[in-house]
Amino acid sequence: MAERNSIKMIANNKKAYHDYFILEKYEAGIELAGTEVKSIRMGHCSIKEAYVEIKQGQISIVGMHISPYEKGNIFNRDPLRTRKLLMHKSEIRKLGEKIREKGFTLMPLSVYLKGSLVKVEIGLAKGKKLYDKRADIQKKDMLREAERDFKSRF
Repeated sequence: MAERNSIKMIANNKKAYHDYFILEKYEAGIELAGTEVKSIRMGHCSIKEAYVEIKQGQISIVGMHISPYEKGNIFNRDPLRTRKLLMHKSEIRKLGEKIREKGFTLMPLSVYLKGSLVKVEIGLAKGKKLYDKRADIQKKDMLREAERDFKSRF
């Protein structure tokens, strides 16, 4: 039997970290149909093109692709449908106020299994400018170079 807090990563959005400064992270449940859960357990999920929106006090994820389950027949749902996220109302209200500020958005960062539950990690993000991206790439290159020099010495 799986431990309650064991975490298994399903999908990761590396592009979000490249294009945005992630200021805060939140964990949310996701409302899924039975065949979608089976497909996610098999690892057939993508959040590369997805984003999170808040409308009328409800938070949902748009553009998340969950491949149809092979043995699902008529119970399969639309792979790109909008799915409701499950968070406390106070958290949704707080996030809604923050994204009304200029330049802030909500991005899905990862999808994972926490015990038997499917969770989505969303991040409050602010867009990077081109020079910010260049600076990050330069830092990574310098770190990689330093590690390479360190390994060659020993």
